[in-house]
Amino acid sequence: MSKVLATLQAPLAALVLVTLSGCGGGGGSGEGGGITTVTPRSAPGAPTIGTATAGNGSATVAFTAPSSDGGAAISGYTVSCTGGGVTRTATGAASPITVTGLANGTAYSCSVTATNSIGNSAPSGAVQVTPTTGATTYNTDGVLCAYSVSEFNNSPSVNASASAFWSCNPNRALVANAIPNHAVGTFPNANNPNPIRAQQISATFPLRPAIANANGNNVMVPGHAINGVKFEPGTGGTCDGANPPNCTAIGGTGAWRMEALAPSAFNFGTDSNNAHVQPTGEYHYHGLPTGLINKLGKGTAMTLVGWAADGFPIYARYGYSSANDATSAIKELVSSWRIKATPDSGRPATTLYPMGSFLQDYEYAAGLGDLDQCNGRTGVTPEFPNGIYYYVITQTFPFVGRCIRGSTSPGA
Repeated sequence: MSKVLATLQAPLAALVLVTLSGCGGGGGSGEGGGITTVTPRSAPGAPTIGTATAGNGSATVAFTAPSSDGGAAISGYTVSCTGGGVTRTATGAASPITVTGLANGTAYSCSVTATNSIGNSAPSGAVQVTPTTGATTYNTDGVLCAYSVSEFNNSPSVNASASAFWSCNPNRALVANAIPNHAVGTFPNANNPNPIRAQQISATFPLRPAIANANGNNVMVPGHAINGVKFEPGTGGTCDGANPPNCTAIGGTGAWRMEALAPSAFNFGTDSNNAHVQPTGEYHYHGLPTGLINKLGKGTAMTLVGWAADGFPIYARYGYSSANDATSAIKELVSSWRIKATPDSGRPATTLYPMGSFLQDYEYAAGLGDLDQCNGRTGVTPEFPNGIYYYVITQTFPFVGRCIRGSTSPGA
């Protein structure tokens, strides 16, 4: 029988196995051999610590993965925060990770370790954070602060120059004329008799937005697109409870608020950009600004299309399947609103106006989709790799969120 010679050289560096052919009745005569070098696996390197954001009894710690995984895939991370003689930990698959159960007003030192099948890494460097009962504040300074639009729109319904100028000192500010910088539909049209006219837009947004309301405050204009055109998802049209109802498309006083986009039975003359024109001549979006999205040319990537009135960013349609993992697959984000199974009492007949035609036809069901009641969520984005609260424009109701969760006060 052939002999097997195992030679161990430099025990902590490499294992060399020399196998002589013919073992176990294999073909070939004489003694030949193959040499295989195997590098031992080890615990991963230490992650690199990032920033820590204080929350109410919590801290959200951002970090970057170690340069070496030790030859075995990293299975998770552990953040440890020590303060007041107590250590609290939290685990997760990616940055950032939130540690809860912390004492407000107590200073904590937080670090992170990585784990693979071999063991745990050395801890990262430390970052200091003091939890507070105040709202978590984010910093958007440096993101699209000098963004501008200045181009001629030769669409027959426009034939004018679009301009929008953003700045970030000391707050985020917009000066624009509300002329879109992409092709538009025909205006006036049979269901929208208003021509597009330039406006004088001057708006200010918090540069360091903070969550101020768990359930959100309803607003008519939740924000502006980066081309200066406003988002206004609701309408001024209403119907009363008569049978048949009396409906008014503009300035109505009825109880039932009309919806502009499908599955609404009402036709407000919107174009392919889910937009139309108010009597003042102001072009505005009720839903996904298709022309702007196409112009930005990012396909299914997360696309920042505007800023909300409270200073948080607005993205279009897509996001990471795991909110806090930028390496997770991109998916179409889904709202948590749905059409009610039963119409409200006193509603105009569904034979005239199918469900979905009125604002009151919808209800919020927490956890039904990816987003909260204001069509937002907290997570990482290409522009905010350490995480931020952001809004999403969806293909279905509410399309653009009808509420905002932060304060609109500049400097908030």
